[in-house]
Amino acid sequence: MRRIRLACTVAALTTVTGTVVGTTSCPDAPPPAPPAGGWAPGTIFPAEGPVSRGFVDVRGLVHAHSVYSHDACDGVPVDDNGVIDSVCFDDFRRGLCQSKHDFVFLTDHGDRFDTTEYPDTLLFKPDLGDVLVNNGSANRITCDDGHTALIMAGSENSMMPVGLEHHVADRSLYGAQTQETADALHDAGAVILLAHPEDYDTAQLIAMPIDGFEMYNLHANTLLGAGFALDLLVRANDGDPGVPHPDLLVLALWSEDPAYMQRWGNVLAAGKKIVSTMGTDCHRNTFRTMLEDGERADSYRRMMIAFSNHLLITAGDDGVVDDGDLKAALRAGRLWGAFEYLGYPVGFDAVATAGGAAFDIGSDVPVGATIHATMPSVKDLDPTKEAPRQRLRLLKADDSEAGFVEVASSASDLSFVATEPGAYRVEVRMLPLHLRQDLRNEDLRILNELEGNDEGDYVWIYANPFYVR
Repeated sequence: MRRIRLACTVAALTTVTGTVVGTTSCPDAPPPAPPAGGWAPGTIFPAEGPVSRGFVDVRGLVHAHSVYSHDACDGVPVDDNGVIDSVCFDDFRRGLCQSKHDFVFLTDHGDRFDTTEYPDTLLFKPDLGDVLVNNGSANRITCDDGHTALIMAGSENSMMPVGLEHHVADRSLYGAQTQETADALHDAGAVILLAHPEDYDTAQLIAMPIDGFEMYNLHANTLLGAGFALDLLVRANDGDPGVPHPDLLVLALWSEDPAYMQRWGNVLAAGKKIVSTMGTDCHRNTFRTMLEDGERADSYRRMMIAFSNHLLITAGDDGVVDDGDLKAALRAGRLWGAFEYLGYPVGFDAVATAGGAAFDIGSDVPVGATIHATMPSVKDLDPTKEAPRQRLRLLKADDSEAGFVEVASSASDLSFVATEPGAYRVEVRMLPLHLRQDLRNEDLRILNELEGNDEGDYVWIYANPFYVR
């Protein structure tokens, strides 16, 4: 890919505490090579490809903002003359390549998306080797190393349609939550999601004409830990050697948001069938502090590598994945999300069996089926490091404040006979003891009193549910 090199402009950011933090508009630097000896923070692997039962595992982003969002690129995606910020544009594409994602569902805000035409909405650049697929419904880019990724358009308005193949005829519909809007968006090829479900109650989420909503959103989670994040960034700016590895910034911020869990579980318990996604919500507009690796704290690469959505797809007869394959898997709920800053998971699987048939996540399953989950491992983990402590959980959606109740748990593979109807989801949790050295002296939840407490672990994988009918 083309690399743009511009003179850096250095500025200063005064935080709410009055501390001045250095910033820069330089293009993001390439990440350092990982150390020899196995996986380390910042190490990225491509998706596993062919997996069980004829599916192909692909990984990517759902909910990302480009130069076609007004608040991306430090709030100035275009200058006063309407010229796009080429540095930010290139950083997005470079970050997509560095993170080795197979796809991104863009969700640009309506005030710019509505007036941007296809194929610009797809970040299409034919001079960089881009190729439009399916009559211009998606853009396939090719990275320097030959890896390819699909870019699809979408918008975060009152709803969040993703994979739009073209604009709807009446663009004023983008701002409404009506059935008329939903019909028009579906006709334009979209899967209709909703961002930030914490802004709605359960009854509203059930009533909306949507196909799904987020089970995690990085922006919302960052707001919960804003004070801690600010302290870390100020210390990083001051050269404190005790702050964590730069690519563990999300780990330092992470917490399980009860608002997301409650709404997810309550909606499922009410009988609504939805797909839930993990929203990166990257804007490159939040933490401009330069960290020790020479890259912004909120660079597109750093946000994009933190976690991903894994879709289990069935490719076409030619074996080539297109946007139709991705959206079919998304609609079917064949999706699990992984927080890959904890380590890249390999070997994860969740399937239900009954009467000799197999049912994948997102499927309707007969009562009495057995749900099986396979414990993953960290790919290429350094054998000299302390092993992470992992556990599989099976949770059933209910109408409680927690949203789910645990029905089974295991430190290895898990099997459970579902004798009661309901929505059952698998998750993997981890106490990442292998990250001690990379967390340095930071007193995070991992390092001391929580080592013997299962509730001090972190979510590694969230999977969409089985619907036992």
